[in-house]
Amino acid sequence: MTVESVKPQALTVTTELNGRLVSPRTAEVRARVAGIVLKRVYREGSDVKQGDVLFLIDPAPLQAEVESAQAGVKKAEANLYQTRLQAERYEELVKIDAVSRQEAENAKAGFLQSQADVASARATLKKARLDLGYATVTAPISGRIGKAQVTEGALVGQGDTTALAMIQQLEPIYADVNQSTRQISQLRKSLQTGQLQALSKTQISATLIQEDGTAYPLKGVLLFTDLAVDQSTGQITLRSEFPNPQKLLLPGSFIRVQLDQAHDANGITVPQRAVQRDAAGKAIVLLVDAQGQVEERQVEVDGVRGNRWIVQRGLSAGERVIIEGLQHVQPGMAVTAQEPGNVADSGANR
Repeated sequence: MTVESVKPQALTVTTELNGRLVSPRTAEVRARVAGIVLKRVYREGSDVKQGDVLFLIDPAPLQAEVESAQAGVKKAEANLYQTRLQAERYEELVKIDAVSRQEAENAKAGFLQSQADVASARATLKKARLDLGYATVTAPISGRIGKAQVTEGALVGQGDTTALAMIQQLEPIYADVNQSTRQISQLRKSLQTGQLQALSKTQISATLIQEDGTAYPLKGVLLFTDLAVDQSTGQITLRSEFPNPQKLLLPGSFIRVQLDQAHDANGITVPQRAVQRDAAGKAIVLLVDAQGQVEERQVEVDGVRGNRWIVQRGLSAGERVIIEGLQHVQPGMAVTAQEPGNVADSGANR
C-alpha cells in the first residue's frame, strides 16, 4: 500500500477557460466611389501593409468630373474678377453721385456672391479630386487580406458602398474567453478572506492551449476583464493578448487559455489516481490514519496541474493519502503503508 503525505506548498492558482481567437483590428475594404473594377492588385490570402494598392476602379468618369470642376472654378473666378471691378467702380461713382447708393450696394453684394461661388467651385473641385483618388483602393490597415468579394468588370459603389475584401490584423492576436460569475465570486471571496493572495497586473500571464491540445510556445498577458455580464450565460469576457509573429494563430479558432489569477501560499495537490468519485459524483480520497486504518474523506478539487488534482478543501498537512492499491482496500481496514519520495509541485491549473 503506497501513500503520499500531504505537503502544502506555494502554488499559482490558474484557471483554464474556453474561448476563441479574435483579431485586434478588422477592416472591411469598401468602394467609396461608383465605377467599374479594372483590376485586383493584391494576392488573396497575403499580408498587406497600410496604404498598399488593392483595387483599381475605372478613373475616366472621375477624371472628367475633375476637369469639369476645374472649369467651374475658372468660370467662378472670371465672374469674381468682373464683379470686383464693378464693385470698385461703383464705390468711386457713388461718391460723386454718379450712381445711386442702391446700385453701389447691389454691386458689392454681387462681388460677395461671386466670392462665395468661387469657394463653392473650389470645394467641388476638391471633392472631385478626392473621388478620383478613391478610384485607387488602398489598405486602411496592415494585416492579412482575404478573398476578393468582387471581380474585374464588376460595378461597385452604385447606390451604396460595396464590400471588396476583409483585412484582419494577426500580430498580436487576442484570445477572448468567458468565466462564470460564480467562479469570479469564489475567487474574490478567497482573496478577501486571505486564503489566496492577489497577483499584480504584471504577473497575470496567460498560456494558450491550441485546438490540438498542445500549448502555444509564446506566453501572453491578460489585458482586461469586461465590466458587463452576459445576461444569457451569466459569464464575463476576459481578453488576453498573445504574440503571433509566425501568424499561426487565426481569428475564430477555438482555444483554451490558462490564466494565472492568484497565489496560494499553502496549496495542496494529490495525484489524480488518488481521487475517486462516489455514487453522487463527489470527489473522495482514501487516507491512512495514525492507527493504520483506512478512512474515506470527501474533498473538493478544482483544476489540475499536470497529473495532479488541486485540492481546495478536505485535506490537511501531514495526512497520508493512498495513491496505489486503492482497489484492494475498504474504509476501516487495517493496512501497512509505505511512502515513496514526494515529487515537488510548483504551479496549478484551474
